[in-house]
Amino acid sequence: QVRLVEFGGGLVQPGGSLRLSCAASGIVFSLYDMDWYRQAPGKQRELVAGISSGGGGSSVRYVDSVKGRFTISRDNAKNTVYLQMNSLKPDDTAVYYCNARHRISDSVSYWGQGTQVTVSS
Repeated sequence: QVRLVEFGGGLVQPGGSLRLSCAASGIVFSLYDMDWYRQAPGKQRELVAGISSGGGGSSVRYVDSVKGRFTISRDNAKNTVYLQMNSLKPDDTAVYYCNARHRISDSVSYWGQGTQVTVSS
């Protein structure tokens, strides 16, 4: 059974930081590209950051609105992907989801249940 479980969401003041984690089980983690998405109320889900499966070095990508503030990383030994979020803004408020996508057969994809991030004073 495949499971992706996100941790680390919460309430933070503007300018603060949070670190999200997504622990995967039931898959060969190193074969999956990992992405973080978010969905704010009334908005479509958007890709925030992604990291490739690696094997010689993982490539990363970010949506423009988080470049320089968010950092995605992965630990294949722990089957976990992280999203370090700094200088948080109210516009970052959303439910954050992790997604695992097989690096060859990208129709094979799994989602976590999401974790709420609220940035407010």
